[in-house]
Amino acid sequence: MITRIELHHVLPDVFSDATDRQPVCSSQVWLRDVTFHKGRRYMIEAESGTGKSSLCSFIYGNRRDYSGAILFDGQDTRSFSPSRWSAIRKTSIALLPQEMRLFPQLTVLENIDIKNRLTHHASPQEIMNMLERVELAHKADTPAGLLSIGQQQRVAIVRALCQPMDFILLDEPVSHLDSRNNQIVASLIADEASRQGAAIIATSVGNKINIPDPEIIRL
Repeated sequence: MITRIELHHVLPDVFSDATDRQPVCSSQVWLRDVTFHKGRRYMIEAESGTGKSSLCSFIYGNRRDYSGAILFDGQDTRSFSPSRWSAIRKTSIALLPQEMRLFPQLTVLENIDIKNRLTHHASPQEIMNMLERVELAHKADTPAGLLSIGQQQRVAIVRALCQPMDFILLDEPVSHLDSRNNQIVASLIADEASRQGAAIIATSVGNKINIPDPEIIRL
């Protein structure tokens, strides 16, 4: 279990030169001390090019091109072995990347099952229930590449929820959704996060996910 994630004076390497530091001046994250707590909800508001996807990748351990330190319950993540990261991504931190990373030739269920086979978290009925909630149960056997971008985003959200979690990182999770579908997926994510006592950390450039009562942080 991870109960807190701390950022201490983190700065992407791309902003290290003085000429590239404009996005840092008003940031409440870069070069600051920030703590995210399990069970709470955070909205990271950002402009394009300020590093929101980088932030998610740094926390998830996909990238290390930053200065400063990221700590999980007081332990510096730079010291974690690949096996430790694998366990964390399987049981503690979920990620919905902005680019979704679905396999277009695989069906909706096959895309979700790739992850669920690793985590053994959701039953087939639970997966179908989530697809029902996002109104995609009728597309379960459709190749993902034949879906609209908004439908693909909803599939990726269901896949992201198929694991135990203490934190879920959502990188622009509703960028391709209208207000109605925004509310549908926000309710599903909030319900699952509450059920597991997990924190939600969502980024937004424009369209914001409608999670209730988030703490707003300006990137």
